[in-house]
Amino acid sequence: MTALIKNFIAGSWIDAGDGRRFASRNPADTRETVAEAPLSARSDVNLAVAAARAAFPEWRLMPAPRRGEILFRAGELLRRDKQRLGELVTREMGKVLTEGLGDVQEAIDIAFYMAGEGRRLQGETVPSELPDKDCKSVREPIGVVALITPWNFPIAIPAWKLFAALICGNSVVLKPSSETPACAAALVAILEIAGVPPGVVNFVCGPGEEVGEYLSTHPDVDAVSFTGSFAAGEHLERLMADLHRPLALEMGGKNAIIVMDDADLELAVEGALWGGFGTSGQRCTAASRMIVHEQVYDRFTALLAERAERLRLGSGLDGDTHVGPLINEAQGQKVLDYIDVGTQEGARLMTGGFRVEDGQLAHGFFIAPTVFSGVSPAMRIAREEIFGPVISVIPCASLDEAIAIANGVPFGLSTSIYSRDVNKTARAERDLASGIVYINASTIGAEVQLPFGGWRHSGSGHPEAGGRGGAIDFFSRVKVIYRDYSGRLQKAQIDK
Repeated sequence: MTALIKNFIAGSWIDAGDGRRFASRNPADTRETVAEAPLSARSDVNLAVAAARAAFPEWRLMPAPRRGEILFRAGELLRRDKQRLGELVTREMGKVLTEGLGDVQEAIDIAFYMAGEGRRLQGETVPSELPDKDCKSVREPIGVVALITPWNFPIAIPAWKLFAALICGNSVVLKPSSETPACAAALVAILEIAGVPPGVVNFVCGPGEEVGEYLSTHPDVDAVSFTGSFAAGEHLERLMADLHRPLALEMGGKNAIIVMDDADLELAVEGALWGGFGTSGQRCTAASRMIVHEQVYDRFTALLAERAERLRLGSGLDGDTHVGPLINEAQGQKVLDYIDVGTQEGARLMTGGFRVEDGQLAHGFFIAPTVFSGVSPAMRIAREEIFGPVISVIPCASLDEAIAIANGVPFGLSTSIYSRDVNKTARAERDLASGIVYINASTIGAEVQLPFGGWRHSGSGHPEAGGRGGAIDFFSRVKVIYRDYSGRLQKAQIDK
């Protein structure tokens, strides 16, 4: 059944002003149209931003614990509808159902976490150097925030941004990926039912190059949070620099798993399969590089290729599917082009490397899980983000060399090491130049109670999610207040 999506502006679901629409299709079977969504224009964005601006004064004055109660209700509704929403994620994005349910669970987790922050939006109270004077800091919302989200986590990532922005007292305009508008609309509908006042949350569909860029540069938008490709994020950085507008960026990764000679190889192979082929490699934290000690290199590579060949491709709604489709034909072709690059560079194709078009799979974008061995750190397949089910296995002779290889790319999001030696893992966690480090686990599996973000080309330094330094720090700003009740002029740094 095809869902008919509308924009959500000022508390009402409305069509785009000129009535144009576009289709969202199931990447596992493109004969199925999952949703039809409005193809918005600048006039639609203007309406959404105006609604957010009008709603902001009253929303910012609502006590944060009351805002938290709305998010608690949203979390309960998400939990109630988890199965339905997980199946929608699988149909519209393509990831297997267990991952689709996990996508929704992340939204549930962040809803409850940020709801609790309504009673913990703390500042500081510190002593003054002068008598009869106190000093404190408080958090204030920024204003109207534009949220631009990708297709690979079509409910989780919008939830990460929405719930953090809302608990801080901001009003928002959400622009999701055109590949997954139905998932984002379902999340917004949950917030409507939970009791978010009209205009506080607004939702517009349309392409990033037009709708997203116009929204980000709109004169009545106060800050922008973006998750997507490095190229798009870099372009936004240039635009925001001219506007002096706060920008949070979560971008790509070229993440590595280091496998030392003392590692549990069976466990490391499991981590490689999950990190490299989970979500068909379409995660910013996907493990596309295995940096393996030369003493176990041949054994590890053979095990990895053998296990990769056993993975079953298909619709994520089928219980026996391990790997789903790529999101669309363009992404599938990009991955195939990188596979060609790898063979031309001299890497050895151990398994995969082709599009699977047998039977029902002919109607989707399926690429066999691919493993390259004999990869050098200078090869493009070892340096550039592919965003597909392709793993490059790189040999190393020592921990120092492994860390140097891991750090030797422009990205720095997530890195993992497998070793039984506590000293090696301690050195790795200290020296790996990435925002997230896993020890004896894969490169994916972040939890919402800590910040999520990358270094260098992987992010702007404004992480998502919770913990100190997480999304609350971006979606609020600090106001410092000095109160002098001495009844006389006192001069800091001068009077004693």
